[in-house]
Amino acid sequence: MTSPVSIPATTTIVVMGVSGAGKTSAAQEITRQLGWEFIEGDDLHPAANVAKMAAGTPLDDDDRWPWLRRVAEVIGEHEAAGRSLVITCSALKRSYRDLLREGNPSVWFAHVDVPREVLAARLAARRGHFMPPSLLDSQLATLERLGDDEPGDVIAGNAPLDQTVAQVLSDLREERQLQS
Repeated sequence: MTSPVSIPATTTIVVMGVSGAGKTSAAQEITRQLGWEFIEGDDLHPAANVAKMAAGTPLDDDDRWPWLRRVAEVIGEHEAAGRSLVITCSALKRSYRDLLREGNPSVWFAHVDVPREVLAARLAARRGHFMPPSLLDSQLATLERLGDDEPGDVIAGNAPLDQTVAQVLSDLREERQLQS
């Protein structure tokens, strides 16, 4: 006899992927449809990280760990308060995602996956963001795809936004028995 799957009381959708994947657009539409709180994970970066990226220098693990710990802390605060959340975070490496999940059973990853050429075009057209297109290749080199044993799913981010979001919500509802 198999034991039933334990469904957390809250859900935190971490919309992940490299810069230009459409994390914020997808997260905002998910938020609109679910009525949950939304947090832009980039807003949690220390000023030094933003300055480093704006100058065209990729972040390293030493730069990312304090930011990731802050993201995990925000997730934990929402869990403790019994509130579901949608948050963006590149979460490029498995070790980063492990940190976000540590002690936070609500975490479910929506990995927005987009081909490199589409990402490059999006970044070239984007204005007013601190992340320059020159850092795309470093992000792609760092990216470790979502593992089969990690909670969540890989979603095609080059589809129309409504299709991307519909796939995220369908997969989430199936896995977490989330009610509309």
